[in-house]
Amino acid sequence: MSAMANPFPQAPATWRLPDRGKVAMAGLIIAESAIFTIFVVAYLFYVGKSLTGPTPREVLETPIFYTICLLSSSLTIHFAAKSLARERVGAFLGLWVLTIVLGGTFMYGTGQEWHRLIYEHGLTISTNLFGTTYYSLVGLHAFHVTAGLVMLSIVAIFAVVGRVQGEQSRRVEVLSMYWHFVDAVWVVVFTVVYVLGR
Repeated sequence: MSAMANPFPQAPATWRLPDRGKVAMAGLIIAESAIFTIFVVAYLFYVGKSLTGPTPREVLETPIFYTICLLSSSLTIHFAAKSLARERVGAFLGLWVLTIVLGGTFMYGTGQEWHRLIYEHGLTISTNLFGTTYYSLVGLHAFHVTAGLVMLSIVAIFAVVGRVQGEQSRRVEVLSMYWHFVDAVWVVVFTVVYVLGR
């Protein structure tokens, strides 16, 4: 009887709490996802219901290049975090700055689009329902990208002065979670605004 194997595996002797930073960021991402969901639903509900122009089909141009830049920044920030975990601070800084450049290029594209919509087509947030929902949804995303770029820039400054080393890799991973979230949200916004909404 004693020679029989125990059918129930033994639980590990110790259990480690999950990383506090990652749990906090996951909570923030869940809350922000709820906010974005409300804005996406509002955009889809009101699309095509404007009584006056311009309409999305008349004025929107698909920002493929800027979308590629933003989505590519998810790769650069991922490899930056991996580089820092391996104590390759130089590679980390190069990839981190490249992430900032790609995110900044995306924001430049958003600014160019808004300038064209306002000054060439007269579309403002108060023009019609399309203008209100478009600027609210895309503006909410742009705000999150800007906040991310500010945080990334602060980390880059600390890295330049030698204050970021391998032991900070977990904190960098937490910040990269936020950036991945911003990129994932753009996939939804892009699909809703530039594909389904036209």
